[in-house]
Amino acid sequence: MAKQDEFSVTFWGVRGSIACPGPETVRYGGDTSCLEVVCGDYRMIFDGGTGLRKLGGVLAGQGPIDSDIFFTHSHFDHVCGLPFFAPFFIPGNRFRLWAGHLLPEHTLKQVLVEMMMAPLFPVPPEIFQAGVSYNDYACGDVLTPHEGVTVRTAPLNHPNRATGYRIEFDGKSICYITDTEHFGDGIDQNIARLIAGADIVIYDSTYTDEEYPRFKGFGHSTWQEGVRLVEAAQAKTLVIFHHDPSHDDDFMDDIAKQAEAERPGTLVAREGMTLRP
Repeated sequence: MAKQDEFSVTFWGVRGSIACPGPETVRYGGDTSCLEVVCGDYRMIFDGGTGLRKLGGVLAGQGPIDSDIFFTHSHFDHVCGLPFFAPFFIPGNRFRLWAGHLLPEHTLKQVLVEMMMAPLFPVPPEIFQAGVSYNDYACGDVLTPHEGVTVRTAPLNHPNRATGYRIEFDGKSICYITDTEHFGDGIDQNIARLIAGADIVIYDSTYTDEEYPRFKGFGHSTWQEGVRLVEAAQAKTLVIFHHDPSHDDDFMDDIAKQAEAERPGTLVAREGMTLRP
């Protein structure tokens, strides 16, 4: 049983764009985005990339689960793990799924149903035996999914829109900021306000500053911009996240060294890593 004051984030998938497990990514991980945030006896999940399958394997044997899953956006690398999440197939479990980027053109249920529709997928979401509900909100809303837990939201700069999150519990805060592209004329003030003074900031660091000009407009940022952003917002620990599939373990080791020199205490996300504010 979790301690009532437990507040932590565990990384189940740290890679961006496409899963790339293998010998060259074994230390940092090759699964796509999925975080588990624990607030006392309450669990939240952020994004449903391929890392969600591994989390589901752990949760499947833990008895009835009542939890919320929040999506930054619905690009495939952030939702493709949902059909393989074992707790969805266990009667008695309850999950509320949330998205703030789809209205008014779409709803979350519509998007996920279409993802699991023939000829792209063999079975529809109706095969889930757990209670699964779909909830759309307006980005910028403040959500209170559980007593004592506040989830603040803000828009990110990404094709088809995305949402950044700030989770507050027991006087501490964890921010999850992916996928987003920085602006060329200064700090993104939407993000700066959201992460102001935060204890942990998990940031889209797909590229380096040197690589970024070749990928401008793709909707992603750099670890150096993450440093500039957390400095401007007077936040504490920066966590480099959403690693490019072409960045192998040696490349990520080099980024870790550069980031530590640039801003001591900066971390590079690894699958299985747990952080506490």
